Amino acid sequence: MPVSRSLGSHCQLLPIVAFALMAAQMPAHAQGASENALQVPAKSVPVPTTVSPQLQKIIGMPLRTNWNVLPKTGEEWKVVADAGAAATIKNLPGMMERLKVKVEKTTIDGVRAFIVTPETIAPENANRVFIHVHGGCYVLNPGEAALPEALFMAGFARAKVIAVDYRMPPEAYFPAALDDGMTVYKSVIKSTSPKNVAVFGSSAGGALTLEMMLKAKQDGLPLPGAIAPGTPMSDVTKVGDTFVTNAMLDNVLVSPDGFCDAGTKVYAAGHDFKDPLLSPVYGDMSNFPPTILTSGTRDLLLSNTVRVHRKLRQAGVEAALQVFEGQSHAQYYRDDTAPESKEAFEEISRFFDKHLGK
Repeated sequence: MPVSRSLGSHCQLLPIVAFALMAAQMPAHAQGASENALQVPAKSVPVPTTVSPQLQKIIGMPLRTNWNVLPKTGEEWKVVADAGAAATIKNLPGMMERLKVKVEKTTIDGVRAFIVTPETIAPENANRVFIHVHGGCYVLNPGEAALPEALFMAGFARAKVIAVDYRMPPEAYFPAALDDGMTVYKSVIKSTSPKNVAVFGSSAGGALTLEMMLKAKQDGLPLPGAIAPGTPMSDVTKVGDTFVTNAMLDNVLVSPDGFCDAGTKVYAAGHDFKDPLLSPVYGDMSNFPPTILTSGTRDLLLSNTVRVHRKLRQAGVEAALQVFEGQSHAQYYRDDTAPESKEAFEEISRFFDKHLGK
């Protein structure tokens, strides 16, 4: 999930020529060490004119500040997370006003959470609950800083959203985030039919959405009516074509060996990265709920998203994939005034409406 960072000047050309200068920092697999690797010259990539002015500004931003600062402990990550959270929280009042939503802090069976309620709930969503698990590489966006995507969904879909403020390092490590998501899910389905429940989130939240389905299957729990994993961190072993092709092009995640990889290592605390509860693309996705996935053409995790979509289709699961022009990682919820944001969440809302109970 994108988090607050120095905006810098809006540049017209994203400086991809920097790729050549940064090549020494890239992993061996990203440098195409194999003998049949295609050698691609450095080039400048212009901001597309096929997107809204709001999104052009976002796409034209320089690479994320401190993308290659890699904290190694939960305590070090907390300092970074708290600083980013303060900047994000400043933007929430305006966002809530524009989206016409209100937020209430709560605790659900010991798990911190927020209830996000739109001014008007759509009639079709009157008996539905959407559960949100936030992104942030398992280490970022604590507390209210986790809310932006939940606000977008509540506002654009006009539905009640429960946003899970799951535990993160140094408070807790793997599988704390998954456990907290499952605790909230189990509580919700006590009073709401699982067919009327949707689960969604992006980045680490997208992975957690998938992990929750795997865990629910393991535990013999009924699955929700539909899910929406956005640009999921579905393979943290860093296998996938766009870890190479979109490195230094994605201005949010930037590099497969950047801050998000470092955060995941801290959260995993030595656990096997190929465990499906950390890399859900390796799990059994048969009988998953109908799923809608979202990504962008510059997203470092586009391949992670595509591979999940194909795995679901191979398992016979109804799955939709929406990919937005020019967007880096999870930029579909960076600006609530961008028409692309409204389009993304209304598309998800229609998918949910098709598959959830009434």
